[in-house]
Amino acid sequence: MKIKDRTFRPEHMEIMGILNVTPDSFSDGGKFTEMDAALKQVERMIKEGASIIDVGGESTRPGFAAVPAEEEMRRVIPVITEIKKNFDILVSVDTYKAVTAKAALLAGADIVNDVWGFKKDPDIAKVTAEHDAYCVLMHNRTNTDYNDFMEDVLNDLRESIAIAKKAGVKDDHIIVDPGVGFAKSLEQNLIVTREVGRLRELGYPVLLATSRKSMIGLTLDEDKDHRLEGTIATSCQGVMAGCEFVRVHDVLENRRAIRMMEAIRDGRKEA
Repeated sequence: MKIKDRTFRPEHMEIMGILNVTPDSFSDGGKFTEMDAALKQVERMIKEGASIIDVGGESTRPGFAAVPAEEEMRRVIPVITEIKKNFDILVSVDTYKAVTAKAALLAGADIVNDVWGFKKDPDIAKVTAEHDAYCVLMHNRTNTDYNDFMEDVLNDLRESIAIAKKAGVKDDHIIVDPGVGFAKSLEQNLIVTREVGRLRELGYPVLLATSRKSMIGLTLDEDKDHRLEGTIATSCQGVMAGCEFVRVHDVLENRRAIRMMEAIRDGRKEA
């Protein structure tokens, strides 16, 4: 897959590093709300192996309070502007609001990462297409009434893909995400992580985003500060399932595990 001028090898998992510029994100809320701290974290993640920085201005933790687009933009736009000014790195904006996506793309963002898969705001797909941007379409829904869980997940994502393409988003600009932690029980989150390789049936690159999520905490009976090993296990699962991207907080540790898994899978050291 190619994003802008970056070509990603299909056999190698790339890392999207998480930068939450929010006061209330479940794991790192308040840590990177100041510009200097945010840019130092970006520099660190790049050195540790991140290929994309995902900037979010609204927490999507369970029970989160939505923030107005104006406040979301106040948080993310200056940071995106400074990242693009100071680093040669792809930037994703984590938003489901069209107005925030447009402002972020104008500020230099390359990717729109929508946790509602273009189903929340009817204008966000059009904005993405108009700016020739890339997108991550995450699986989400307003209910958990599944008939055939994995088939329903795939069909929901097909709807998101159709929305994107109808708006004019290019076929090779689409990435899909199984939506671990969204509209799913613990058991369903474990299943979709195990079966994440099935998303490749859709014909698009797959991003797996499980970092420090409640699925890991509930499985291991650990709080948010002790979920690194569980996250690494899911990243390794992503490698074996053929995912192209993983979205994590702890870039270095996941990068090492990914390199090891790829070496085992391929029977050789990364070139």
